Amino acid sequence: MIYFIELWNAKQAWLDLSIEERGNYMAQVGSHIQGLLEKGVKILTWSMNEKETTNRSGYDFFAIWTFPNQEMANGFQELVAAAGWYNYFEQVNAMGEEATAEQVIGQLVQL
Repeated sequence: MIYFIELWNAKQAWLDLSIEERGNYMAQVGSHIQGLLEKGVKILTWSMNEKETTNRSGYDFFAIWTFPNQEMANGFQELVAAAGWYNYFEQVNAMGEEATAEQVIGQLVQL
């Protein structure tokens, strides 16, 4: 299983759209998301980053997804870019295979 984490902020281009234009864009995004969910992709959460978070990142929103395989995760990244998401949102991503704490600690120790 592949975990994919997105963190983003709205760009001025998003803020410049009318509420109707934003809603229309998100409706299009929603139809793509529905297609992914039907193929086994899961959304663990879409959330707002709380202001009180210790060592808070500079991003106001985040999403955590799971993908059954790397091919689907790669396809998702292509879909996001093709949808023009990055025109409206400043975003950073993190992606990796499911691992245990022990596996990650082992990697840290071996650095």
